[in-house]
Amino acid sequence: MAKRLYKSRNDRMIAGVCGGIGEYFDIDPTLIRILWVTLLFMAGGGLVAYLIAWIVIPNASQLTGR
Repeated sequence: MAKRLYKSRNDRMIAGVCGGIGEYFDIDPTLIRILWVTLLFMAGGGLVAYLIAWIVIPNASQLTGR
């Protein structure tokens, strides 16, 4: 089965985007969260990127049917 990117149902703070990306790349979601915050303060694009990811990345329940 192919690896799929989805928003995490278990490891979420706001929408599960960072948790899902962390699970996909098999790294700690805290590192992803730090990256998002850094992008937010450095260029302002972090918020826009997070909102787009929130809309585009499906929930885990949509992929598994549970």
